[in-house]
Amino acid sequence: MTRTWLITGAASGLGREIARAALAAGDKAILADRNPSGAAEVVAAYPDRASAVQLDVTDAAQIRGVVGDLLSQHGAIDVLVNAAGRGHIGSVEDTPEKDLRSLMELIFYGPVALIQAVLPKMRERGSGAIVNISSQAGQMSVPGMSAYSAGKFALEGLSIALAEEVRPLGIKVMVPQPGAMRTNFAGPAITQSPFGPAYNPTVGGLIEHVEEVAGNEKGDPAKIARAIVAVLDADDTPFRLPFTSGAFDALVASAEQTLQERKRWEAVSRGVEFDT
Repeated sequence: MTRTWLITGAASGLGREIARAALAAGDKAILADRNPSGAAEVVAAYPDRASAVQLDVTDAAQIRGVVGDLLSQHGAIDVLVNAAGRGHIGSVEDTPEKDLRSLMELIFYGPVALIQAVLPKMRERGSGAIVNISSQAGQMSVPGMSAYSAGKFALEGLSIALAEEVRPLGIKVMVPQPGAMRTNFAGPAITQSPFGPAYNPTVGGLIEHVEEVAGNEKGDPAKIARAIVAVLDADDTPFRLPFTSGAFDALVASAEQTLQERKRWEAVSRGVEFDT
């Protein structure tokens, strides 16, 4: 069966590669982006199965209108991929509220609005899939990534509940967690809040690291995209799936550290209950 994919952030990066992978698998893809010009090459390569649409995922009213139009045109959206986003670097102390709210609108509230727009028809059909692109930073964080991690943590928290709510309805939820990919994340897709000199060793260190690895990231977005499409078709699709060795190792180490700390303080955790 040919599925119809709606992919946000599809004019570049991982979103565009997911569109290519879905199309190569024989499906249809709607490439949505605030500036969809970058999707032109993909649409030209698959004129019968690919289309581009202008969509600002921070505009809830536009989301409702665009999704309504797409449902009228295509009859169904079988797979929603929330891939639109950008990175942000800054200290907790110095990040202005406007920067934090702007990021949350893009990487949390936008995906929520899209999920709410497509879910009723998926529920009526008893089938569908929602792919919320997260990050290694969606389950752990480092100095300087507080705002970005906050948005991805929120998206993953919502996705945990969503997966349990819609699984009995025949709908899958998948949360890919890519590590560093060779996209424009370290370039125009990342913003920065000014921070004080006290944070030069920590937040400043992250900026130096990002600049050093830019262009040499281990993650191949085309391979990650193909893996997402393939894994989504599996009978036992995982809920969370890290991509790149670095992300896998870091997340396993973080989980082990958390488990060790839980065990070390287990007596305190259990010692606060009523005696009777």
